[in-house]
Amino acid sequence: MSIQKEITLRYKSSGHVRFQIPERLCSDEVASFIANAINNFDGVYRVNLFRNKQKLSIRYTEENLTRQELVQQLIQLLTGLEKKGFFKPKPDTAKTSRLSSKLKFPNWKGTDWAKDKYTETKETAKAISILAKLGLKKKTEILTNPEKTLITFFNDVLVLFLIKVHWKLISKKWILAPLKYRYQWLTIFYLMFLFIRSKTPKSK
Repeated sequence: MSIQKEITLRYKSSGHVRFQIPERLCSDEVASFIANAINNFDGVYRVNLFRNKQKLSIRYTEENLTRQELVQQLIQLLTGLEKKGFFKPKPDTAKTSRLSSKLKFPNWKGTDWAKDKYTETKETAKAISILAKLGLKKKTEILTNPEKTLITFFNDVLVLFLIKVHWKLISKKWILAPLKYRYQWLTIFYLMFLFIRSKTPKSK
């Protein structure tokens, strides 16, 4: 049976799809390679492949990648790998290396995807801890106005999250075509203006 016929769309919403995938896509080596490949699609910012549940979850930005385009790229990727015999049982390690080189996924290793996710999580946690320490230095303000302190803290966390989610788009697409993505840049400038304004001490 064709790999395309073994994949079922189980869930779809704005910027999120989830597929039921066959067992042959869930071996350690194959799953890592596929997750890394999909994560390189323009517009995709998060890929989770749950091997035990045989589920593939993809989150993407609809302004850069429609659901139809995502599905087409996914099918093209998987059918291309199938034709090269990538999903056959016990694939040869050398063959897998040659295939990854042909597909031009730079410096791929079986554990790269897991390492990247671990690094991202660690960096996010570190950034939040720094914000928390900065907030704790203002003990007087916390005691006198805890609501304002909490709002400021969560605003900072939100800014970090937005930068993290959109960084790939900013560095690979928006910065290369500023006129095409002018509305995105206007949004960024406005958010930065609000962020800086909130940090500027108000004169009494």
